[in-house]
Amino acid sequence: MSPEPKGTSIKPIETERLLLRNLRREDAGGLLAYLAFPVASCFLSLTLRDMDAALPEAERRDADDSQIAVCLKESDQLIGDLFAHPEGDTVSVGWNFKPAFSGQGYAFEAAHALFADLFQAQGMRRLHAYVEDHNLPSQKLCERLGMRREGLFLNYISFQEDDTGQPIYENTMQYALLQREWAASNKR
Repeated sequence: MSPEPKGTSIKPIETERLLLRNLRREDAGGLLAYLAFPVASCFLSLTLRDMDAALPEAERRDADDSQIAVCLKESDQLIGDLFAHPEGDTVSVGWNFKPAFSGQGYAFEAAHALFADLFQAQGMRRLHAYVEDHNLPSQKLCERLGMRREGLFLNYISFQEDDTGQPIYENTMQYALLQREWAASNKR
């Protein structure tokens, strides 16, 4: 049995195949597996070199309720993570998954469960996500979750520099979803 995590603790959320829970120190190897070479440029600043870097990152996330581990329910294997940063009754959401688990519906299953919790259990009014204009899988995920594109920010942010040290600015889309839109599209 693993020790109880330190710091804050979220209420675990179970889906058909997944468990959403706090990240733990024991997840350091799983974090390293996908943060050694981040796929999305927005995660480049989180790049981990080795286990010596992964352990403190896992511990930092362990104490942060806005960082959510996405694990296979049967094995508790970390396959990705979600974040949910509250700003009053609005929440900035996002996701990052191991490439080996893409295309299998895990990101949708995890994000859908998180959205349901944020809207139904926590009473949030609005969720929004930022997605680079070249990140087509995340754009499709936003749309599948019922989010609508609200805008495009040209040359919005830089996550890396070119060979001369100049920032490379990326175009970023904003997607959003209101609680009433979620409720209307998820009536049972």
